[in-house]
Amino acid sequence: MQFINATESLVVDAIDGLLRSSGGANLARLDGYPGIKVVLRTDHRPGRVAIVAGGGSGHEPAHASFVGKGLLTAAVCGEVFASPSVDAVFAAIMAVTGKGGCLVIFKNYTGDRLNFGLAVERARALGKQVEVVIVKDDIALPHLPQPRGIAGVMFVEKVAGHYAEQGANLKTVAAMARKAADAVVSLGISLSSCTLPGVGREDRVPDGKAELGLGLHGEPGVDLVNFEGARQAARVLVDRLFATARPARSYALLVNNLGSTTALEMNLLTNEVLASRRGAKIKLVLGPATLVSSLDMHGFSLSLLPLTPDFEKALLSPASPLVWPKIRTHVKPKLVKLPRELKRKPVRASRNPSLSALVSRACDILIAAEGKLNTLDAKVGDGDTGSTVATAARHLQAALPLMPLDRLDRFFEATSEALARSMGGSSGVLLAIFFSAASQSASGGASWQNSLSAGLAKMMAYGGAKPGDRTMIDAIAPALAALSSSLDEAAKAARAGADATARMQSARAGRSTYVSSSHLEGVPDPGAEAVALLLEGLAKE
Repeated sequence: MQFINATESLVVDAIDGLLRSSGGANLARLDGYPGIKVVLRTDHRPGRVAIVAGGGSGHEPAHASFVGKGLLTAAVCGEVFASPSVDAVFAAIMAVTGKGGCLVIFKNYTGDRLNFGLAVERARALGKQVEVVIVKDDIALPHLPQPRGIAGVMFVEKVAGHYAEQGANLKTVAAMARKAADAVVSLGISLSSCTLPGVGREDRVPDGKAELGLGLHGEPGVDLVNFEGARQAARVLVDRLFATARPARSYALLVNNLGSTTALEMNLLTNEVLASRRGAKIKLVLGPATLVSSLDMHGFSLSLLPLTPDFEKALLSPASPLVWPKIRTHVKPKLVKLPRELKRKPVRASRNPSLSALVSRACDILIAAEGKLNTLDAKVGDGDTGSTVATAARHLQAALPLMPLDRLDRFFEATSEALARSMGGSSGVLLAIFFSAASQSASGGASWQNSLSAGLAKMMAYGGAKPGDRTMIDAIAPALAALSSSLDEAAKAARAGADATARMQSARAGRSTYVSSSHLEGVPDPGAEAVALLLEGLAKE
C-alpha cells in the first residue's frame, strides 16, 4: 500500500503539494495540467540564460525541487518513470527563454532524447537560442555506446546554474555544463528494486545479494553481486569510479540516496568512501542526501567529478532552490579530549581462568542469540534487543583480558563500567546498576549469591519494576532464588519466568507499556528471554 489517491493524479497532486509548502519561494507552475507539468521561477531575468531540465517523476526531489536561484529556471515533470511530452518541454522552454537564450539538460534515455530533442527543434524554429547538454554518466556498462544518465546530472546542473546566475552568455554556460557532463562518472548499487505506484515491487534481489549498476527506473542491475556489508559495497563503487574517471589532483563526490536507505546507513557509507584509500583525493562532498532517487529503492549511488578551479568555484557558489544540500569540504573527524572526570585510573588486570571461561561462554551465548532476540523484540518493541545485548557481550568479551578477575567485587564493578559504556537503552544502565550494587555488597564480604541478590534489589528500586511487570526481572528474580540449588534449577526457573511473560495481558514497566495488549499476547518479554537463553546455555556446559 502507498499514500496515493490515484496513480493518474499522483504527480499533479505531488507538484501542488510542493508549491503549497514552498513559502512563496518565487515558484509557480504553468497552467497546463495534467498534460503539462512544469515548475518554474518567477524571478528569472530574461536577459540571463535559462536552465531547463527534467524527466520522469519518481526521482524526487529531482527536478522540481531544484528550481531556484543558482540552479534551474524550470523543471519539466513527466509521469512516474516516463519522459515528459514534447508539448510540456516546449512550453517550459518558451515560458522562460528570453534574450539570454536557454540551456536544456536531460539524461540519456531514449524517451528524453526524443521528446526534449523535438521540443528544442521547435523552439529553435521560432527563433529561440537553445543549446542542449545530454548527461551520460553511468559507467555500469563501460562499452555501451549510449550510457544512461543518472545522479551525476546534479553536478552538471549546478555548474550550469552558477554560470547562468553570474550572467555568462549561452555559449559559455553550455560549454561549462558540457565539460562537466563529459567528465562526471556515476555508479549505483541496491539491495532492492522499487515499488511502482499501483503496481507493486518486483522482489528480484535475493538475500545476501546486491544489484550493481541498476538504472534509475528500476531496471535490473548489470551484475548481481554478493553483499558483504557496507564497506565492501562502498569500495566496489569507489574503485570502479576511480578506475574510469579522468585523472585529477582532486575530485568532487556526490553520495546519493536512491530512496529508502536510512540516514544512518548513508552517513556510514559516506564514511567508508571518504576513509578508503581513494578518499584523500576527494576534496568536495555533496551529500549524503536524497537528490536523484528511484522511488523507495534501498540503495545508493556515487558520482565523481574531476575538479578544476572553474568547477570548484561553480560547485561552492550559493544556490537557493527548495532542496539543495550545501557542498562541503572533506575533513577528517576532529577529536576533543574527554572531560577528566571520565578518566579512570587503570585497574590492574588479574587472572581467574574459570571465571574468564564462564563469562566468555556467556558472551558467546548472547551473541549467538542476537537474531532471535531482535526478531522477538520487533513484535513488541523496536527490534534491537538482540543487537544491544550482543554489542555489550562483544565489548565485555574483548575487555576480559584487561579486567580484575581475582576479586569478585572488582570484577563486578568492572562489569558495571563496561556495560555502562557499551550497552545502550534502559537495559544497559539497569544492568550497570545491578553489577555496581553487587560489587558494593561483595566488597562488604557478602557471598556472590547474596551480592547478586543485592544487585537485583537496587535494580528494582531504581527501575521501578518487580516480578509480574513483564520485564527481564521476571526471569532474573526466580533464577537468583533457585541459584543456590544449582545452575540447572536456575535455568529452569528463568525459562518458566520468561514463558510466563507471554501470558501476561499487559506490561506495568519497561518499553512494552507502550504496546497494546493485542500485540503482547503470546510473545515473551525479550529481556526475560535473553536471561533464559543465557542460563539455559550455561547449564548445558
